[in-house]
Parts: sequence; structure tokens; C-alpha cells
Amino acid sequence: MEFSDSAGKPGRMSVTRRGFLAAGLVGGAALLSGAGAGRPSKVAEPAAPDRYLTLPDVRPPGLTARRLGRTADGLLFLAPFRGTDAADALIVDDAGEPVWIYRSELLVTDVRVQEYEGAPVLTFWEGERRTGGHGAGTGVVLGADYRRVAEVQAGDGVSGDLHEFALTDRGTALIIAYPEVTADLRPIGGPRRGRVLDGRVQEIDVRTGEVLLDWSALDHIGIAETRTPLTKDANGTPGKVFDPVHVNSVQDDGDALLISARNTCAVYSVDRRTGAVRWRLGGRRGDFAFGAGAAFAWQHDARRQPDGTITLFDNHITDVGDGPSRGIVLRVDEAGRRASLVREYADGTTYGQYMGNLQTLPDGNALVGWGSTPAMTEFAADGTPVLEITGIGDGSYRAYRAAWEGRPADRPAVAVAPLPGDRMRVHASWNGATGVAAWRFRTGSETRPVVSRTVERTGFETAVTLARSPNVTAEALDAGGTVLARSEPRVV
Repeated sequence: MEFSDSAGKPGRMSVTRRGFLAAGLVGGAALLSGAGAGRPSKVAEPAAPDRYLTLPDVRPPGLTARRLGRTADGLLFLAPFRGTDAADALIVDDAGEPVWIYRSELLVTDVRVQEYEGAPVLTFWEGERRTGGHGAGTGVVLGADYRRVAEVQAGDGVSGDLHEFALTDRGTALIIAYPEVTADLRPIGGPRRGRVLDGRVQEIDVRTGEVLLDWSALDHIGIAETRTPLTKDANGTPGKVFDPVHVNSVQDDGDALLISARNTCAVYSVDRRTGAVRWRLGGRRGDFAFGAGAAFAWQHDARRQPDGTITLFDNHITDVGDGPSRGIVLRVDEAGRRASLVREYADGTTYGQYMGNLQTLPDGNALVGWGSTPAMTEFAADGTPVLEITGIGDGSYRAYRAAWEGRPADRPAVAVAPLPGDRMRVHASWNGATGVAAWRFRTGSETRPVVSRTVERTGFETAVTLARSPNVTAEALDAGGTVLARSEPRVV
């Protein structure tokens, strides 16, 4: 595994990701899966592995996790694609076992924990995928009970894109849009009135929907900055729109915005007041010299960190197999116009042709979402992998870890399947609840139910076999045995 220390000097770890995946249970590693491996032994019978009875038409996501070291606190947030036009929003634990499943027939991206009006909220983008790797949809804000607190639309007649939905501490949201416009493509060999996609960045007041800022990439970034060639299917002629910039992340950065554009291979510092580009990091017109190992290309997820460094996911490829990709931390000397590599999270083999992100964590660990490669890896600060989850559908735009306490507004769900003889199989779940340690099942008459059995939670859905009864109720218990919620009585 390639990494660099804080001085920017390259080094080599003895474990590669390929070896990591093939190593098996060695050196204290634990192989975990969504079936509940590694759980306490005194548990209920496992639920049917191919489907959830309490969540009809939803199958387990089939994630596989391998743990090699100490992970950071919190849960994991993913949005596995189902094909290219739909996705599931997921919260999972370190075993890849779901805590919350939101199934959508639309595309879902960027599931994460943010703060709104002083409280933690769950946010994501949901909408339609458009040809060319962008979308038209809505930013969604959920409370801890999973009810919608707010929805955010783009303004000025454009549609909010899938690449970013970032809340600020001012009660606003930063979003991206890809309207089709006309531009002169002659500098790159195209038509004078070519059809292109702009990259708009808007700041929207979440409560009122007012557009507070509206920035156009093509007003400030020249067509000649693109690193993407014209092709027969995207040459700027009618019906073959060209995407010269492809903005894919935006972040508040004091009196500026930090904007990443994939198709120019550059990160931009943009003056919030004037819209002018203050500097370019990378790209054809870059203002910075790069130190050893610091150059990047086709990047995603540029973020200013509290210590002033900038992190991003360096896809660094054009075609499948050109990898590897990596997460990098850069020290950017704005006065001296030099960018140096501080640290790298990579394995030398894995690539993400598109999508992807790097999240630095409070304990010093870092999480890399590999984007189009359906995996995520958590690294220790020294670049050693400590957790990998694979099988993430057809990829997830980003992956995150965060603390989250969810208590759904809906009651727990119960499903019953009769068994031969005088028995029944009872399944219980509470989609999104983070505090459930055990389930208590009550059977008997509806007016005078008695405790039939109490078992430890075994994953998203817990199953037990009980004696046949006219009805059954499931009670979700916390670690101290307090009842958090109970299901409606289920008539058998």
C-alpha cells in the first residue's frame, strides 16, 4: 500500500488492498457479513437471508465487511445504485448490517449526517438521472424520526443536481445545477454556437427557498480549460450536448467557495461576493506548483479541513483499469503558490473511474468511498486499512461515517409465518432505530398478553420461533431493558 507521511515522503506498507481482501482471518482480523457473523452467541434464530418479512419487497443489501483494526465511532452511510436509475439509502454498522433502509425508485446520492437549526439531521439528494452523469432532483432533510423536515429545490428555473447538497450554519444549502446553454466551442474545435452544460452553484435559504447566490461556471471558466475532448456523441451539436466543466462539489470556505470541477481537473477558489476565480489548483491554468505526488486528475469531493489542508478523492484515471485512485491531503501555500502532498490513502490497485470521496474522521482515521467501484475502505492515520465493505450495489456516489441516533416515528414491524405443528416464526424490525439491544415478544390474548421470549437483536430483522398464539406483540428494548417502542398486536 502506498502512502506518504506528514513530511510528504513516500513510503510503503506491507499490506496491499488485494492482499487485504484475500488475507482471511489473520492477525486479529474479523470477517463480518450482513448475516450477523461475530454477534453474541445467545441470540435468536437468524432471519431468512434472502428477504425481509417485515419490509416487503426489500432484500438484504448483501454487503460483506472485513475488519483488520480499530475503526472510528459511528455508523456508515451509503447509497448503493441499483443499476443506473435507482438506489437505496442505507445506514449500516461495521458488519455491513443495515440499521436503516430507504428504498427509492429514483436515484439517491450523498446520504450523510449534517446539522440544521442546531440539530443533527439526515440528508440526501433524490431525483432522476440525466444522460451525461448528472441529475434533476431535490435535496431532502430528515429528522431523527425520519420524517421530512425540509426539501430544497434549485431556483431560477434550473434543477438541483445529484453531486452536492451541503447545509451551512446559516440555514442555507449549497447545491449544483447543470442547465443546457449555448457557448462558443471553437477554441476546442467545436461549433460557434455549441450546446453545452453549465455548472451553476446556488445557495438557497432552506426555509424560504430564496436564491441567495447564483454562480455560473461558464461566466468565469473558459472553454479551453476543459480536459474532456469532443466526441461524436458529445460534440456540442443539437442533441449531443457537451460537458466542459462538470462541477461536482462545493464547500463554504470563509468569504470564498471551494469548487471542484472534474472535467477541467481543477479545484477553484471563488470569491463569494464577485464570483471571480481567486485561484486554480490543478488544471490547464493552474496557479500552483505541485510537490512530489501532489498532482491529481478527474477529482471529486474537494474539502477544506480545519487545519487549512485540502482533501479530495483523486480518481486519476480516464479509462477503466488506468488506476489507481486515492484519497489525498494537500497543504496549499496560497502565498507561495505551492501544493504539497501531506498524506495519501491508497492501495496501489483500486480505482474509481467516477464518483468517490475522502472523509477524514475525528480520531485520525479516514474513510475512502471508491465511487464506481462498489467498495469503501477505512484507513488508520498511517494508511493501514482497518475496515473494508464490498458489494455496495453498482457503486455509491459517496460514503461516510458519522454518529447518529435515530428513533423512528413509525412503530416496530412484526411479521408472522406459520410453521408445522403448533409453532410460528416471528420476525421483528424497527427501521432506522439505533438504540435497540433486544426484542421482547408477548403472546396470548390481546387483553392479557404474557412474555413469551426475550432475545438479543441479531441485525436489521430478528426472528424467533414461538408457540402458536392468537396474536403477538414485539417490544424494542434498549441495553438497560427499557421499552423504547412496541409494535401493534399482530393477529396470527
